[in-house]
Amino acid sequence: MADATTGALIGKEAGLALAAGISMAGAALATAWAQASIGSAIMGVIAERPEEMMKLIIYMALPELLVLLGFVVSFLMIEELKAPAI
Repeated sequence: MADATTGALIGKEAGLALAAGISMAGAALATAWAQASIGSAIMGVIAERPEEMMKLIIYMALPELLVLLGFVVSFLMIEELKAPAI
């Protein structure tokens, strides 16, 4: 049902909550996809050259930044909900 005053389908609070959820879910899915690809490649390299393992762990940890950034964006959106209206 549309808001008569602004013509919006949903309110600001609902939109921010939905956007926060989508940003967190998108970041988590992107990280899972990246780590699946990287993990299988790393296992192949470790099977052939075990001395490279410490270097490759860094590549496995890099996608975790996606989740952290998604969490920060979601947190900022949720904090916007708590801010007093001016």
